[in-house]
Amino acid sequence: MTQYPTRTTASDTTVIRPEGRLNMVAAPGLRKQLHGLVEAGSTKLVVDLSGTEFIDSSGLGALISGLKAARQAGGDLRIAAPTRQVVTVLELTNLNRVLRVHDSVDGAFDGPT
Repeated sequence: MTQYPTRTTASDTTVIRPEGRLNMVAAPGLRKQLHGLVEAGSTKLVVDLSGTEFIDSSGLGALISGLKAARQAGGDLRIAAPTRQVVTVLELTNLNRVLRVHDSVDGAFDGPT
């Protein structure tokens, strides 16, 4: 399973950056990694999708699962810098109303939600 790169910002936000195709092959690894981060105490998560060229329903499911885990732990999961294809899928599924899209990682936890 792929381990995606992560980093922690000065504001104690954990950023994870999946790359390539977020599909039925890659999604279980992302789901597991997001849950592992929450279990380790990282409840402010940003998923940087700038390097994600494709997402399908499995990828969306991994993001929703991570969002649910973060919120149950008192935190949140935000999406940053998605590619056009990812934005299109979020809009077609109306998940852009649940998974809030932000232009940048730095701005994901700034200002209104």
